[in-house]
Amino acid sequence: MSQGSFWDDQEAAQKVIAQMKQARAVTDPIDEAAEALEDISMLVELGAEGEVEDVAEDLAEALQVAEEKLDALEFQVMLGGENDNRNAFLSIQAGAGGVDATDFAEMLMRMYLRWAEEHEFEVAEIELLTNDEGGIRHTTLLFRGPYAYGKLKAERGVHRLVRISPYDAQGRRHTSFAAVEVMPEFEDEGEIDLDMSEVRVDTYRAGGAGGQHVNKTDSAVRMTHLPTGIVVQCQNERSQHKNRGIAQRMLAAKLFELRERERDDELKSMYGNQGEIAWGSQIRSYVLHPYQMVKDHRTNFEVGNAQSVLDGNIDSFIEEYLRSRASR
Repeated sequence: MSQGSFWDDQEAAQKVIAQMKQARAVTDPIDEAAEALEDISMLVELGAEGEVEDVAEDLAEALQVAEEKLDALEFQVMLGGENDNRNAFLSIQAGAGGVDATDFAEMLMRMYLRWAEEHEFEVAEIELLTNDEGGIRHTTLLFRGPYAYGKLKAERGVHRLVRISPYDAQGRRHTSFAAVEVMPEFEDEGEIDLDMSEVRVDTYRAGGAGGQHVNKTDSAVRMTHLPTGIVVQCQNERSQHKNRGIAQRMLAAKLFELRERERDDELKSMYGNQGEIAWGSQIRSYVLHPYQMVKDHRTNFEVGNAQSVLDGNIDSFIEEYLRSRASR
């Protein structure tokens, strides 16, 4: 990165920066924990040489810092799965609940975007299908950052919202649902065995905003995997070639997720009856009325400040889930 020509190739430079961030995500928690323990050793030595009371307050503070740094290191160790270090595709699909469900899907999208901003992740919108009455029917986002998949995989499943509906003139309480799917991004061809002879590729003109070029050329790409019926599409890039590449990576990710479901008991139970995104399969509930609470039904972890969670503060849920998986 110190070379003068580093930024001559923007795409290559971004890849190097991504590699650096991923490496630092591993080394920084180790360095910070080691530094915290060193501070404790130094304070203990000072206490041994003089009055213990002189360093007692500083030592208590250093112990608290060390505990936090060791917790962060322990959390990083949990992200040791084969694909945890990859970028992540995250899809949100509105379920049962009508316009409340599409509004809830948009609330979840905002929650994940806020979380990504806090963690300095880059987010690209791959597809977005809005609802005329409000909210979104479906969206797919690509999160680029260290261990994006390892963290966001804790979010996959059905989410449930309970609130007084702003769309109900009588002010009644409504329950709505949305499903979140998370898949790792495979950047190199061959990482996932994808036989393109089994894939139908369609091109079409992108809809919505995007300027004259986007709307006047068949730049959008839809791919259908014939053996499984899986469909992916991408229209966020002006170039059909780039959209094709992203769609292919999405399809590879979906096939990977399908295989994971077949061998993972938890995913089997989560997706086993996915004819409907509704009661019985939710992993987390967001209750805004008659009280405020967000509860994860897999770990029983709960938070009373629902608005804070919807503002993107979901790290505690992610950590609890990963700890519960690690303890099995």
